[in-house]
This record gives sequence, structure tokens and C-alpha cells, in this order.
Amino acid sequence: MMALLSIEWLKIKRYRTFWVLAGLYLLLLPLWNYEVANGFIRMGGGKNGINFLSTAYSFPQVWGNLGFWGSVFIMFMSILVIIITTNEFGYRTHRQNIIDGWNRMQFYHAKVLTVVLLSFLVTVYLFLLGIIFGGINSGSLNSLFSEFQQVGYFFLMSLDYLGFALFIAIWIKRSGLAIGLFLLYSMMIENILKGVINHYMDTPFGNFLFLQSSDELLPFPLIQMAKTMIAGGTTISMTTYALVTVFWCLVYYFAGRVMLQKRDW
Repeated sequence: MMALLSIEWLKIKRYRTFWVLAGLYLLLLPLWNYEVANGFIRMGGGKNGINFLSTAYSFPQVWGNLGFWGSVFIMFMSILVIIITTNEFGYRTHRQNIIDGWNRMQFYHAKVLTVVLLSFLVTVYLFLLGIIFGGINSGSLNSLFSEFQQVGYFFLMSLDYLGFALFIAIWIKRSGLAIGLFLLYSMMIENILKGVINHYMDTPFGNFLFLQSSDELLPFPLIQMAKTMIAGGTTISMTTYALVTVFWCLVYYFAGRVMLQKRDW
């Protein structure tokens, strides 16, 4: 496993796009949350507007709030996965790996392990940001591990998005088309499908779509507050959403595996 990851690291450590996209994620996530914590989003606008998120960066709310915004900026890492995967096909380096002694599954598992590692690293980064923001706004670390399961939800969400991005990259093989399809589906198509399914079928099954299941684990704080204030309606447990997310991650893995095994190289 470590050998596969070491080789992947050698491929990307001098790749400028890797550092640009990773840097954007690492820089923009704390900057955006700093602005939100200081009242960037206010009801009524201006300095006199009401900051509904004034307590969102105290423990334990900080985990869910950082997790939501992290799910927005995970797009940078998803695009990165697509680019580094499609480049293998575009520059024929995937064939060179086979010539050098790898088999197809070693090539594939190197990409899968990269996805798992990136998901783990962005989760650790979120955890560190949570300690900083939560410690500053709470004044203490007494409630550090309250609602800490949301950090685990963030890891599942990251794995879901990056795994889906890897699947799209292996399926399409061309970076521009793969990125376009990924963005179109994640930002538009899935939202439309969710609305159609939930409305016309009068069921919440639209919440179980590929990426939506993990999005449900980390809702926008104001929406979550509204849900807790409104009684009635069908409530789906976070455990259910987590299990559905794991299911989709397994689907991406086995679908990508089958595609690589059956395709000509």
C-alpha cells in the first residue's frame, strides 16, 4: 500500500495544478469561515444586520458548520482527483505503469488509496480548524468532543465526492469533459432529480442520490436549526444517510474496477 502511495506522490509532487488546487482549498476554507464567523452573512445586510451564525463557531456547533462549508470547497479536491486520473490516460502513463510491472488493479488501487488519503487529510485539516475556531469563540475546549461525529460525517462526505470524481474520471478519461460532467451533475442535475423524486413520488428517496446522501449529513446550519424547530414530517436518521453514503462509495469502487478490467488499454 505504501509503495503504491509513494509512486503516486512522485507523480504529483512536482505537478503545479496539484499545489494550486490544494492550496486554494487550504487557503479559502479558513478565510471564508473567518468572514462568516465575523458576520459576513447577515439578515438585513450592513453592520447592523443580524448575524444568525454568531454562535456557529463555538463548540459543538463548529463541527457541523465547518463541515458544511468544507463540503462546498471539496469541489477543488474533486477536480484535482479528476485531473490527476485523466492525465494518466491522456499522457498514456497508465500503460507505462503496466510496462513497468504493475497490473491493472495495482494502478486502480493506487488511485483509490489516493482518494482515501486525501479524504483523511482534509478531515484532519478540518479538525485542526475546528479546534482553532471553536477554541477562540468558546473560550475553552470543554465541549471539544460534543457532536464530534460530524467530523466523521465530513470524512464520509469527502470520500463520497472524491470517489465519485474518480469514477467519472475513469469512465470519461478526458479531463475537460469529466470535470464538466462532474460539476453539471453535482451542482444542477442531482438537485433537479432530488426535487422531482421527492415531489412527484411524495417520498424522501431523492435524498439518497449519489452525492445528496452525504450532503444530508452536513446541512447548512440555518436549515438544520429550522428543521429542529418544525415538528412533524418524516425524519431520516444520520445513521441511514451514513450507511447509504458508504454504499455509494462501494458502488464507485466496484464499478471503476469492472470498467478497468474490461476495457482495452
